[in-house]
Amino acid sequence: MKIPTLKQGDTIKIIAPARKISYKELESSLLFFKHYDLNVILGNNIFNEFHQFAGTDEERTADFQEALDNPNVKAIFCARGGYGNLRIIDNLNFTSFKKNPKWICGYSDTTVVHAHLQQLGFPSLHCAMPIDMANMEIDNESITSMMNALFNGKLHYTINPHPLNKSGSAKGKLCGGNLSILYAINNSVSDSDTKNKILFIEDVDEYLYHIDRMMLNLKRSNKLSHLKALIVGGMSKMNDNIIPYGLQAEEIILEHTKDFDYPICFGFPAGHIQLNKALLLGTDTEIIINENNVQLING
Repeated sequence: MKIPTLKQGDTIKIIAPARKISYKELESSLLFFKHYDLNVILGNNIFNEFHQFAGTDEERTADFQEALDNPNVKAIFCARGGYGNLRIIDNLNFTSFKKNPKWICGYSDTTVVHAHLQQLGFPSLHCAMPIDMANMEIDNESITSMMNALFNGKLHYTINPHPLNKSGSAKGKLCGGNLSILYAINNSVSDSDTKNKILFIEDVDEYLYHIDRMMLNLKRSNKLSHLKALIVGGMSKMNDNIIPYGLQAEEIILEHTKDFDYPICFGFPAGHIQLNKALLLGTDTEIIINENNVQLING
């Protein structure tokens, strides 16, 4: 189902459904959104604190629900990732959202929301979050791609090839996000349906053996068997044990997909990396991989 693109003067809302955040950490994003002539409102509980969370489950749920229900809000931005959306997703009511859909934006822990929305038949935006904007210039590619997606509903990227790429082309709806979250929601009501889809995965700060465990989980549950294509984003700040695992994250992924004949793109600039280009999840997507470059037409 389509969601209207943004226009100047629209209202967006920033909420914190996961880890806690301060006003100082949001200041830059408020200036960015003002530059694009967007009206920004903040969740009532956005600066609350409860241990590592931005308030209790009930407070974070209340802010998310108000944003979903408010007909004047045209896009919802998750302020940051961390952990927390999985604790509240089952408490959210999407009845009003279905009648008046809007963009939900973020990455990392927001993956559970992206997957849940695709189960409901709605697209969403995997993109930089307000906390990331503190160290960005106004013309940063992460931000310009995000705004291009929100205002135009289309993205077209050409990136350099990766030595592990598997050439080919494919069309399908784009799904996925953070690998750890996809692993966590497997076989739940928010489970990501990957059949005949182009799957995007990325992760950060994981042990290499756990990347192996998660890829095996996806493989054994047939999440990798019927893909149209696989896109691997940032696999950053990986950890290893004293006795090395022996393979890098990308090599682990290649090992568990080597028997499938779909094209695979490694090193796509999205995820927990400095250049985090926006992706329109749940939308028709085409990928073309050859020895010269990778093209992605998204939206």
